[in-house]
Amino acid sequence: MKLGLYMATQWREGADLGPELANLVEQTRAAKASGLVSLMVGQHFLSSPLQMFQAMPLLARLAAEADGMRLGPGLLLLPLLNPVVVAEETATLDWLTGGNAIIGLGLGYRKEEFDSIGVPFKERVPRFVEGVEVIRKLWRDDVVEHRGRFHTLAGVRASLRPRQAGGPPIWMAGDVEAAVKRAAKLADAWMPSPMVTEKEVGRLGALFRETRAAAGLAPAAEFPVIRECHVGSSGGKALDEVREPLSFKYEAYASWGGDSGFVPADGIRSDFDKFADSRFIIGSEAEVVDRIARYGERTGTDHMLLRVQWPGLGQATVLRTLERLGRVVEKLT
Repeated sequence: MKLGLYMATQWREGADLGPELANLVEQTRAAKASGLVSLMVGQHFLSSPLQMFQAMPLLARLAAEADGMRLGPGLLLLPLLNPVVVAEETATLDWLTGGNAIIGLGLGYRKEEFDSIGVPFKERVPRFVEGVEVIRKLWRDDVVEHRGRFHTLAGVRASLRPRQAGGPPIWMAGDVEAAVKRAAKLADAWMPSPMVTEKEVGRLGALFRETRAAAGLAPAAEFPVIRECHVGSSGGKALDEVREPLSFKYEAYASWGGDSGFVPADGIRSDFDKFADSRFIIGSEAEVVDRIARYGERTGTDHMLLRVQWPGLGQATVLRTLERLGRVVEKLT
């Protein structure tokens, strides 16, 4: 089992972001020192009631501290972006990381993001599929010819191609069956969000593998998942240490709505313990080691990206969890 850091890049409205970049740099160094092998950050636009840094410029800043780690956005909302820009920025990131870039891609589900950027929500699937095709052509072909519904490239050359032959691995998100089947055919891996229960991760992971096999594609090289994680006190007290910031974050998600169905529309505080237990990795060091090992056995995942901070959780607590994860890594290897 490989462990990575899914970095938190969201803060409450009114929070002073002045010291936060320094905190993220310190977290990156701590994650590397603890033996975490990867680092990813997410993307949203117009994220109120949360403030949020954008993924690609932040990753470029962190690349030096993350030297040797796999690094990438997890995920970019591709239908809202120009795939030519995505292809060339990711190729640049691949050179900045010495050929260790990853790229996570997703559809997006918040209609206000699409309306504000000027992309019809009903076009998100065909834009996504065509965008992936454009990206792969720019990474692969000396001269790119593409005439699609949304993009035309007539005999052009990419400014640069990635350091990795064929480009960085593309991981696709999506928490429903249609998205999993799409990822099986278009991506190098499927990456479920932390809102998907352990049981559903196992079921949808099996669907991903079955769909690839039916399409005559080779098995995916890895199975990454994103999980919320806190390594804290024993005796069932670890969740209490992070309950407020975690529940605040997921209530914000629920207020956004969307079609995933994994965040109860009426909020989550009424039964937060049950919600967390079926999704998150929270406990003492020994409990986290045991839960990660069992999670891999039950779902087939072999790469777990752990988010260890949520809006309102202090840096000292985050660094303690990252230090403890170093000991978790030692016990899992």
